[in-house]
Amino acid sequence: MKEIFKIFKLTVEDADKIQRSDNNPHNHDFEELIIGKEGQLEHFIDFRSQTIEAPFVSFVTQGKVHRIRPLPKDGKCNIWVLRFKSEFIPQTTFQLYSSFHNNADLYLQHTTCFDRLDIICGIIHQEYEQPSPDLPVMRELLSALLTIVESEKKKHAQPDDEFRKTQSATFKNFLLLLEEHYKKPEGVSFYAEKLFMSSRNLNLICQEIVHQSISEMIETRKLTEAKNLLITTKMAIAEIGYELGYKEKTYFTHVFKRKAGVTPSEFREEMSRLIS
Repeated sequence: MKEIFKIFKLTVEDADKIQRSDNNPHNHDFEELIIGKEGQLEHFIDFRSQTIEAPFVSFVTQGKVHRIRPLPKDGKCNIWVLRFKSEFIPQTTFQLYSSFHNNADLYLQHTTCFDRLDIICGIIHQEYEQPSPDLPVMRELLSALLTIVESEKKKHAQPDDEFRKTQSATFKNFLLLLEEHYKKPEGVSFYAEKLFMSSRNLNLICQEIVHQSISEMIETRKLTEAKNLLITTKMAIAEIGYELGYKEKTYFTHVFKRKAGVTPSEFREEMSRLIS
C-alpha cells in the first residue's frame, strides 16, 4: 500500500466479488482495523479459522498471515476497513500489539460504544473523501477510535492458562520497556536483563506472538519513529538517525533502506508527494 492511510466500506456487492476472486492467505506491510456493523467475517489468522458475526472488531498487525472473507447475513453486509502505516500513529499501534496479539477478533454488542465506533468511522471517511484530506484530523480521530477499541478489548478479556498469562505479561512489559528505551542503542540483552530472563526465552516469546525476534522488534520501532519524524518534521536525516541511537548517518541510511526498501530521503520525498 502506497498511501499512509486508507478507509473504505465493504458492502454485499464487495463480499460477492471477494467470494468469486482468488483470496489466498497473505500478509501486508500495513496495519488493518476491521469494524463490522452488519454481516459476518470469515477470518483465517494465527493458523486457525473462525466466522464472527457483526458487531465485531478485528485488528491485524502488519506481517501476520491472514485471510478475510466478508459474508452477508440476512442480505446485509456493512464493514469498515481502515488501513494505515505504523508511522501514522506509532505509539498507539505498538500498544495495540499487546492487546490483540493473542486474539485478533473481538465480538461486541450493539451498544452506545459500538455506535460511537461507527460514527467516528463515518467522520473519518468523510474527511478522507475530501479533495485535500487533513491527515492530522484523521490521525486524531483514528487514535480516539483505537482508544475506544482497546478499552472494549480490556472489558472482554478472557481468563487464560497460567503459561499464556505469563507470556502475555512478559510481552506487554517488553513493549513498555521498548517504548521507553528504543531511542537508545540498547540490544536484546538489555531488555532481557530488565525482565529478569534470558535473551533466548524473550526471543522465543516474541517469535511466538508477533513472529519477529527482539532485534527485529527494536529495529521496527526505530524505523516506525524514523518514518514518523521524516513525515512530521524538517529534521535532517543525520539528526533523526542520532535521535534514534545511530551514531553514523550512513549506517542509519543502510538500516532504513534494508527495512523500508528506500532511503530516508526517498521516503520523505515520496510521502511529501502523497500527502500534498
